[in-house]
Amino acid sequence: MALQCGIVGLPNVGKSTLFNCLSNAKAQSANFPFCTIEPNVGVITVPDERLNRLVEMCEPKSVVPATVEIVDIAGLVKGASKGEGLGNKFLANIRETDAIIHVLRCFDDDNITHVDGSIDPVRDKEIIDFELQLKDLETIESRMARTQKQAQTGGDKTAKMQYEVLCRFKEALDKGKPARSVALDTPDEQKFARELFLLTDKPVLYVCNVDDASAATGNKYVEAVRQAISEENAQLLIVAAQTEADIAELDTYEERQEFLNEIGLQESGVARLIRSAYALLNLQTFFTAGADEVRAWTFMRGAKAPQCAGVIHTDFEKGFIRAEVIKYDDYVNLGGEQGVKEAGKLGVEGKEYVVQDGDIMHFRFNV
Repeated sequence: MALQCGIVGLPNVGKSTLFNCLSNAKAQSANFPFCTIEPNVGVITVPDERLNRLVEMCEPKSVVPATVEIVDIAGLVKGASKGEGLGNKFLANIRETDAIIHVLRCFDDDNITHVDGSIDPVRDKEIIDFELQLKDLETIESRMARTQKQAQTGGDKTAKMQYEVLCRFKEALDKGKPARSVALDTPDEQKFARELFLLTDKPVLYVCNVDDASAATGNKYVEAVRQAISEENAQLLIVAAQTEADIAELDTYEERQEFLNEIGLQESGVARLIRSAYALLNLQTFFTAGADEVRAWTFMRGAKAPQCAGVIHTDFEKGFIRAEVIKYDDYVNLGGEQGVKEAGKLGVEGKEYVVQDGDIMHFRFNV
């Protein structure tokens, strides 16, 4: 199953408007595809100028871009951790995702009622944080009850490490801090933390939904959010969801770009959001390029050449011999593969090569 980002937020913050913008092909360019797996799941192309440039150079018969899955999760209400509203479904849906896009209302509009009667994105953030933290505390305390005796009396080093990690998580959660604020020092601690599937340990991107006038510069609400998350190891993005919806209604790419220029933006917030979601999932792209096909392949940051070969086909990984690697800039500047070879810039790498974002790869294998 592909990695997914879940869009969360209180009711009426612009969450579904933003998701609908992602679903509209006109929001970015003429060939910005979107399809639906389920009613609330979208598979969305990742905008990448490098892919466009390779297509121009190779003029291939087919093009396959990278994609990211976005899930629109039902709005949360207070008491979700105790099952209020759609609380149980909401929390279950978040648990199934790999990262969170948290939409916060950062605009005034008397025509759109706020569920709590006033505009305060920091308060809204804390409502959802509180519900997620309560659920994580349940998980932690349940696990501690099973681990404590073994850690303290059994002489089990693994149990002791796990109990210490659980205590650090509990301390943070008791202070109202997310699990991701806890620094984990060793690979074993990090592996154990992943196995807990804590809701507040997931990487998060806060999307401040602003009005048209604040799309380029932000506003006082955005600054309040920025201050609130300063110690949280989280990212922030400013998007005007209604503006994005208006852009999506324009017929041509030129009209959309002119609209963006008028409000001081070089590209749409949707494009920035998709790339941010891709990065939030710790994903990068390598390419294969030729006359038959130019394709963007998705891999986890830090993966080595055989693992990336396996993204194409499991046989490539099993029988991996070597990888021929061209750096994207060399490919473009030297006029393609032949020019790279003539300049002596074609790299030949073995099993320990860590693939870099933008590499153009050709794998040699034998099965």
